[in-house]
Amino acid sequence: MSKIISQQLKDPLSMFDVSGQTAVVTGASGAFGRGISITLGALGANVMLASGSEEELNGVAEEIREVGGQAETIVRRPDSLDDAEAIRDTALKKFGSIKMLAIGSGYNKAGFIHEMDYQDWQDVMDANVRGAWFMAKAIGSYWIENDVRGKVVLMSSVRGRHGNISGYTGYCASKGATDSLTRVLATEWAKHGITVNAIAPTVFRSKLTAWMYGDDELGQATKARSLSRIPLGRLGEVEDLTGMALYLLSPASDFCTGQVMYVDGGYTAG
Repeated sequence: MSKIISQQLKDPLSMFDVSGQTAVVTGASGAFGRGISITLGALGANVMLASGSEEELNGVAEEIREVGGQAETIVRRPDSLDDAEAIRDTALKKFGSIKMLAIGSGYNKAGFIHEMDYQDWQDVMDANVRGAWFMAKAIGSYWIENDVRGKVVLMSSVRGRHGNISGYTGYCASKGATDSLTRVLATEWAKHGITVNAIAPTVFRSKLTAWMYGDDELGQATKARSLSRIPLGRLGEVEDLTGMALYLLSPASDFCTGQVMYVDGGYTAG
């Protein structure tokens, strides 16, 4: 007796189809935001790029158009609910709908707690947690009101789970909060068909980690220490993250929510 083969099994790549859908990407001029924006654009998605740097945003938009994608920009960070709603409304005005949200904006300011200024700690928490909350509120409200089964990806870190690095009381605390925000939003929004997941990399190449890739003695020492804890023996590249992001933003992950996906070369396995 023959069995009925589902369309997904007949055409498995269709599960990753994001063509014609719109993604809002914050921190779009950063390494992760740029990488996932180009990936989505190359697959036919419309991409609304948001960050605080007009020049860098325009560069990413041009890269997306070079691979055949559609991109628009807004020079704005989600520092307030008004900012987040402006990003949302601009995307809706340009493209008519939103299906995906990738929260790639973030910040770090290292310092030992006994030496660190409170405002520096607060700035890290605001950039990494408050901004994500504002974006989730702004776009989630639109999805719930319009019965859209949306997809959210937040940017976490192995530092949300492991605190074994000095001077990161702000960053580690903010990424732990990101993990918790991911889980509670996933359970809160499940009844609306909205999935919420996070990607948690180890060190990967970006503007924030550029100092580790040069000849600086401290950077070299920090890089060596990081490599000693990664079983695969190398640091991450942006391309290592984009496949996971595509999975979490596409129909392939429809039954995956509330997860923190470690893309870390085996760091958290050891």
